[in-house]
Amino acid sequence: MKIRPITPAIGAEVSQAELGAASRDPALFAAIKAALLQHKVLFFRGQHITRAEHVAFARCFGELEDHPVAGCDPEHPGLVRIYRSDNPHSYENTYHCDGLWRDRPAMGAVLRCIECPAIGGDTIWVNMVRAYEELPDEIKHRIARLRAKASIEHTFGAVMEPEARARLAREHPPVEHPVVRTHPETGEKLLFVGAGFSTHFVNYSTPENVRHGIDKAPGAALLLNYLIGRASIPEYQVRWSWQPGDVVVWDNRSTQHYALNDYFPAPRKMERAGIVGDIPY
Repeated sequence: MKIRPITPAIGAEVSQAELGAASRDPALFAAIKAALLQHKVLFFRGQHITRAEHVAFARCFGELEDHPVAGCDPEHPGLVRIYRSDNPHSYENTYHCDGLWRDRPAMGAVLRCIECPAIGGDTIWVNMVRAYEELPDEIKHRIARLRAKASIEHTFGAVMEPEARARLAREHPPVEHPVVRTHPETGEKLLFVGAGFSTHFVNYSTPENVRHGIDKAPGAALLLNYLIGRASIPEYQVRWSWQPGDVVVWDNRSTQHYALNDYFPAPRKMERAGIVGDIPY
């Protein structure tokens, strides 16, 4: 197995490693996981694996999750089909951490390209450890104990009729997570808010932060937007141009990603296996 870093901050291309074999070879899988923890996102070209092998490899990381809106392949539970062909709308073209609206956001994901446009449809990943590390010390102090709400309703629910949106909110009520998360395996600290699902701080209104009314809602919103905007800094990013047969594996705990929606009406068909994560702290 060969590993070629793509940017100084994040991402590496892996060659001479077949993911179908890795699902049956504990030593090879361990080497891939170690590389993932180091580089945060791994790119594999020419992985012509079956859906069963896709799911088997992802399950080496842990239990797979379903999705209440996208749904799963009935023959391969945990495999979500993300097919774009006849609708220009996309949920993925915003910086986000998968499943931030869950109590246990995804540990990671294995995404396979089935079909992609000749040009366009790239995906960007962001190192949220670096996004935190390079914050000013004063900001680090302000956000050290903050927690933020995350909700599926204002993203996936936004295009639903009121009754369906209300049902989605009842079935998946908002959750709260630390704004600064500690990675459970590496011990790194990272920013854990994103434009896709984070809505507001839940414990901002303290005497330290609020003296007058304008400090409260506007002050909190400006700070949250500033933190969310850290994902857009190019020095923290890697960008991938897809080819059919590509597979990308990422650590969802330490990254965010953005799928560009610049290819309609060309089709783009991806299949993703998301891995259940732990409760952030």
